[in-house]
Amino acid sequence: MTKKEVKQLYFWCNLALIVAAMILGLSFVAQKAGMEFVGPFTFNTLRFFIGSFCLIPVMLFMNRLEPKTYSNKVLVKAGISAGIVLFFAFSINQYSIMYEDAGKAGFLTSLYIVFVPLLAVFLRQKISGNVVIGLIFALIGVYLLCAKGGFSFAVWDIFLIISAFFFAVHILIVSHFSKKVSPVKLSCLQFMIAGILSLPLMIMENPQVSSIVAGAKPILFIGVIVTGVAYTLQIFGQKAMRPVVATLILSSEAVFAVLGGMFILGETLSGREIIGCVVMIAAIILSQIRHKTLS
Repeated sequence: MTKKEVKQLYFWCNLALIVAAMILGLSFVAQKAGMEFVGPFTFNTLRFFIGSFCLIPVMLFMNRLEPKTYSNKVLVKAGISAGIVLFFAFSINQYSIMYEDAGKAGFLTSLYIVFVPLLAVFLRQKISGNVVIGLIFALIGVYLLCAKGGFSFAVWDIFLIISAFFFAVHILIVSHFSKKVSPVKLSCLQFMIAGILSLPLMIMENPQVSSIVAGAKPILFIGVIVTGVAYTLQIFGQKAMRPVVATLILSSEAVFAVLGGMFILGETLSGREIIGCVVMIAAIILSQIRHKTLS
């Protein structure tokens, strides 16, 4: 690739990750609404299958445009690995959120910001000094945005931290395979695998068709826009980004969640939240200084 092509790819990957973070941040209202109609495992199963099915026509269309050099064997390995990890991450997280304060749960889930660089170092990946500082800023920013009031420790906090670890592993898996397979095919396959694994848990909840129909709007929004679109954009965005830098950008979902509450729900930003937003933005900008892609 020429330098111009690398810069263009880097720009589009940054944009894809920012849009993904924006969708994830703004999805909180719909996710909360959907959980009023169905249980956590039913909610997850539906979002996974809807996300997978809505990508099938896109996958068939993209199949004509993408190069034929992708290995189906690698795709299957990537999809199964990512799907299993997503299943554990969402299952643990979704169930634990029911018993924990939303702000505290959001902060603990965002600890993938810490786990990704730790795992990256364990895998002998180099992390520049400005990115390390950016990570610290991001963690502070997320804390200011999410953790409000007292911060006691409960048993569900352990499970939320475990789910954050699985989300971190997913980011690293995507980073490893994103250049080797089609982003749309990987996204479609990982959701199908996660949906199949979630199905037995959904059956245990004995969901009612009437409840699913009643919550169709938020469930469809989460399934199509959040699961199908946002996570596919994440896979594309990680093509030219180191996983640690991608993590920093994705963590900006906390900023979009607060801004969404302000513009959609008419909530007001506190001084603490404004500072948190500024710190998060500074962290992302700092991570981009003298950054080189893996191309």
